[in-house]
Amino acid sequence: MEFILLGFSNVPHLQWVLFMVFLFMYMTILLCNSIIIVLAKTDRTLQTPMYFFLSNFSFLEICYVTATIPRMLMDLYTLKGNISVFACATQMYFVLMLGATECLLLAAMAYDRYVAICHPLQYSLLMKNKVCLQLVAASWISGIPVQIGQTYQIFSLHFCASNRIDHFFCDIPPLLKLACGDIFMNTVAVYVVAVVFVMVPFLLIIVSYIKIICNIMKLSSAKGMAKAFSTCSSHLIVVVLFYGTASITYLQPKQSQSEGMGKLLSLFYTILIPALNPIIYTLRNKDIMMALRKLHSKLLIWWENVK
Repeated sequence: MEFILLGFSNVPHLQWVLFMVFLFMYMTILLCNSIIIVLAKTDRTLQTPMYFFLSNFSFLEICYVTATIPRMLMDLYTLKGNISVFACATQMYFVLMLGATECLLLAAMAYDRYVAICHPLQYSLLMKNKVCLQLVAASWISGIPVQIGQTYQIFSLHFCASNRIDHFFCDIPPLLKLACGDIFMNTVAVYVVAVVFVMVPFLLIIVSYIKIICNIMKLSSAKGMAKAFSTCSSHLIVVVLFYGTASITYLQPKQSQSEGMGKLLSLFYTILIPALNPIIYTLRNKDIMMALRKLHSKLLIWWENVK
């Protein structure tokens, strides 16, 4: 009727330290991504397709960490990891669905950069508001039926080995280790879905950046090359970090992946990378830094008027 998430029970002396660290990271992720969303909505200079995708990406990151961190914080606070089968299935579905959405949205952002750099004269035509909305909607919707099916398939298994999940959230690799009987078809299904939602978007991103780099190298102006690279570098860093850890987690043979390594990789792509993303995008983006200064000035004026 229920599972027990072991989480970080192997380091009981660090429970409160981990609670404070993860709480701080969660609040930072919520605050920083919320600021990016507000800036993209209120600052006219940021109302472009690039920042429309970025604001959606920031909202996605908020949803993504909310699927795991609050539950983990509760377990660290209560020192209990009991979770019902339904709650476990719900958490797994949202983690998988939002992860698939992130892969597709990163691919859509790469396409936006490709059009901006390789077809600048046609950019306004190819990246109209309707096209941007369709790309974002497709990113959010495409994974829903697939991940519902995959979650149902996983929880249709018979779990008899144990009810103790050596992880801090309900994920496929640790759950498959608890299943009894033949799980070959389930493993194949996991690989197929991972290839479709992880590797295919990643290959599209690679192709986009190959064309972008080839186009940039043709520019005669060093200043133009630097500007083109700067608009892509933040997105490229995020892609490498997220896809690297997600690919190792879901595409590596399960028998060669230890529980400790699985938890460490999951910490990277579910918590650490979402915490780094706003920093990567803001510190390397002059438009956002300028919008931040404008917002800060407006808040100071508002505060002076209030006083």
